[in-house]
Amino acid sequence: MIIIPVREGENIDRALKRYKRKFEKTGRMKEIRNRKQFNKKSELRRRTLQKAVYKQHLQVQEENN
Repeated sequence: MIIIPVREGENIDRALKRYKRKFEKTGRMKEIRNRKQFNKKSELRRRTLQKAVYKQHLQVQEENN
């Protein structure tokens, strides 16, 4: 459970924004969305490999510039 202490005189919108930021950092919504459908291990492995290739490509481009 996420607890956000509201400081005295703090705007409720600011406290809500801090709550949302903390909630997003936990990765809970991402996990829920991933569990909506089943993904095979081979698909997950392929997706992670594609991400790694993409990141490496970006790094190479950055070094060349």
